Amino acid sequence: MNQGLWAAAAAYILWGLFPLYFHRLQAVDALEIVAHRSVWSLVFVALLLLIQRRWAWLTSVLRQPRVLATFTAAALLLSCNWLIYVWAVNHGHVLEASLGYFINPLVNVLLGVLVLGERPRRLQWGALAIAATGVVWMAVAQGAAPWIALALAGSFGFYGLLKKLARLGALEGLALETLVLAPIALPALLWLGQGSGGHSAETWIWLVLAGPLTAIPLLLFGYGAQRVSLGTLGLLQYLGPTLQFALGWLVFEERLDAARLAGFALIWIALLIYSADALRQRPRRQSWRS
Repeated sequence: MNQGLWAAAAAYILWGLFPLYFHRLQAVDALEIVAHRSVWSLVFVALLLLIQRRWAWLTSVLRQPRVLATFTAAALLLSCNWLIYVWAVNHGHVLEASLGYFINPLVNVLLGVLVLGERPRRLQWGALAIAATGVVWMAVAQGAAPWIALALAGSFGFYGLLKKLARLGALEGLALETLVLAPIALPALLWLGQGSGGHSAETWIWLVLAGPLTAIPLLLFGYGAQRVSLGTLGLLQYLGPTLQFALGWLVFEERLDAARLAGFALIWIALLIYSADALRQRPRRQSWRS
């Protein structure tokens, strides 16, 4: 069995099940949840780095202002993404949140064109056009654009772009992101904590668990990404939003009328075209390398 495949799949499954976790914290303000998530993630990854004695990289990074600035921007984008996602889950918008992560691979293609000067293939342009049609259809049918989905896809897309420009390992990257957020997250927790003394012991346990629940999927993904092909990762990434979609529809019983389903269908068709094109290109790349 390919352990990398199982690790990557487990990461996407855990990300897909996140709405169940955040739903347990529905009574807690989204901003406070994000602050807790940042602080307890830092504590968790710091302990791991301490146990493994993997602090040498930090000295080098602290001497590189450009890398620090890039990771600070990435951390702020990720926090915005978390905040939008937590708010969406706890206000009955799990379906639209899942749409954001379905759209995300296509946003990555668009960012590659606009920022990196990449040239998409014809089928990729076709997938982008169909996805755009799906978003416009939803906007017309519902009387408003799916802003939650677009904000999630855009913030995570730019986050991925910044991470591409300044790379660190999964554990080190998360440590640096939470470290640069600490001056914001800790005072925010102290301020928000003035009104949260009434949290039950169970709620505090769930809040502290935000640390390992954030770090573990990232570590699993980092392990798996090194051991499976990009094509396999590209297909596995749909596990997360598919589970979110199922939870929103079947567990949280959010409304899924014909017009909304048609919009989702257009996005899924776009993703099928995008995935088929990516798989079609793999044999060519492999033969070229050989």
